[in-house]
Amino acid sequence: MTRLPLVVVTALAVAAASPAVFAQETPTERAAARGVLQKLDALERSLDVPSIVKTLTAPNPEREKVVARAKQLMDTELLALGDDITQHPEIGFTEKRSIKLLIAYLDKHGFRTELPVAGLDTAFVSEWTGRPGGPTLGVIVEYDALRGTERPFHGDQHSTQGPIGLAAVVAMAEYLQQSGTPGKVVVYGTPGEEMMPPNAKTVMYDAGVFAGADVIVRSHSSGSTTRPAPGFGTCCMNIDGVKYIFGGAPAHQLASWNGRNALEGVIHLFENIDSVRSNMRPEARIQGVITEGGAAPNVVPDRAVADFYIRYPDEVYLRTVREFVDNAAKAAALSTGTKVKIDYYGKARDGISVATLAEVGFAHMKQYGATNVVPEPGKPQGYEETGSVSSAIPGLGFSSQSSNWPNHTYGMEADALAEVGHHGFTVDAQAMTALLFDFATHADYRAAVEREFDGIKQLFGEYTAALEKTYTVPEVKDPKH
Repeated sequence: MTRLPLVVVTALAVAAASPAVFAQETPTERAAARGVLQKLDALERSLDVPSIVKTLTAPNPEREKVVARAKQLMDTELLALGDDITQHPEIGFTEKRSIKLLIAYLDKHGFRTELPVAGLDTAFVSEWTGRPGGPTLGVIVEYDALRGTERPFHGDQHSTQGPIGLAAVVAMAEYLQQSGTPGKVVVYGTPGEEMMPPNAKTVMYDAGVFAGADVIVRSHSSGSTTRPAPGFGTCCMNIDGVKYIFGGAPAHQLASWNGRNALEGVIHLFENIDSVRSNMRPEARIQGVITEGGAAPNVVPDRAVADFYIRYPDEVYLRTVREFVDNAAKAAALSTGTKVKIDYYGKARDGISVATLAEVGFAHMKQYGATNVVPEPGKPQGYEETGSVSSAIPGLGFSSQSSNWPNHTYGMEADALAEVGHHGFTVDAQAMTALLFDFATHADYRAAVEREFDGIKQLFGEYTAALEKTYTVPEVKDPKH
């Protein structure tokens, strides 16, 4: 995968990096990142995250009782629920059986559920409210399967993300009630993570579904146990989802001059993109497929559609890449006598990760037996890929090893039913519960998380503003006679 801009690497990682690391970074990105990195380093040193980790991971019998309850729920009920969902996969926005099972479990444990939310049939919110005055603890759960050529399948193990979150929220709700600790627990059921449009989390965020949350956690399958470095970024670069819909005129192929070939328009779009790749920064990724290309070989196609993910490490230069592709489509339509409609249907942007959550969560994962542990933090990335939620609310995505296979494979689905999956899922549930306990019971910890998150969010704005000033577009003069 193409490296993200320098700013999304922590100052410590940059200090230890070899010259080869910098070779893939443009001068523009380095110049824009320099001052931001210095401020990020100062912010992280002022927080003294190692001391926070040491304090919060010290023996705490009260917390361990809550964590043990989450493990008991996984062992006796929720691993089986995850297996059930694994064996009955449903692709995005059709997950009716899966959410019925999850909601029934939450209802049994005293949560109140709203379904649907934000106009999405398989999105829901379940709440348990305790004494007022405490933090709102949010947990995102996903449940959609991948679209496969053979069948829908849980090759990303979303099937047990729901049960993991349920173990944590039920254990925490029981603790808050029994101890009288103020707080609220909210489950956000988010469909269709693997699909656009719409991007469910962004739709839900725009509808105000996540408003009021003080922290949000989630889990995700992984081949190793990892955590992100502090900063901002995304797992998969910033993305514009765009469909280019070409319209032509039908005719018999033996008299094709009587029509206008929409498929030729799409083919020229791909050719035009290839012709200008050398004018784009090399980190750009333009990935498209033809989803419609005509109905019969003896009829000139009067409709053809290409679906693209247009990616770049930062959202500022992504606008330039998107302009290249849009112009390639317009030129293709002009040259083929067709017309094109540009449907900008979705986007993913950088999120924010904070060490105060990531390092504590990572320590808890190791404490509860996570395997294949990667000692160094990975690149910064928000806990959900759209960036909309994780750039507004602090949180963490837990990733303990749950498979020996790469993501999006049938092997990873099989591992969801095996010991490696069950062990990783249980570790995530325990670590998630422990972190939520720490957050609910330590006001000074909540303050440190908020301070780091607000500081990085401000630095993100400074970096974006710097890129706006430093990216340049060459002047193209009118040709002389």
